[in-house]
Amino acid sequence: MRLPRRRSARQSVAALLPTLALLLAVLLPRVTLASDMPSYDLTLTNGKLSPEVLKVKAGEKFVIQLHNAGNTPAEFESNSLRKEKVLAPGVKSFVVIHPLRAGSYDYFDDFHLPDARGKVVAED
Repeated sequence: MRLPRRRSARQSVAALLPTLALLLAVLLPRVTLASDMPSYDLTLTNGKLSPEVLKVKAGEKFVIQLHNAGNTPAEFESNSLRKEKVLAPGVKSFVVIHPLRAGSYDYFDDFHLPDARGKVVAED
């Protein structure tokens, strides 16, 4: 009985290339679009949020750039935006917010309640 022949590393990589090309074709446009979105900075510093009010355009997808400038962990959380992000001290990250209807959306630092509260205000 003859055993099946094993693929070489080169053959294995060659077999994956079409899948990788398709994956890049799907993901790459999304990455480039992320840089075209409006961006808003939010700094979390030991229970202080700056700014406390982020004014954005209603109906427009955007990014909130988060920076924990404090020396304790922080958590950006919003039930109305359905977002949650924990940040270690000194860490920067971001959350992408899909288009919002006009209105007010609360957010808070769950580690520094009750004081660390803010809101996103979407205006037409």
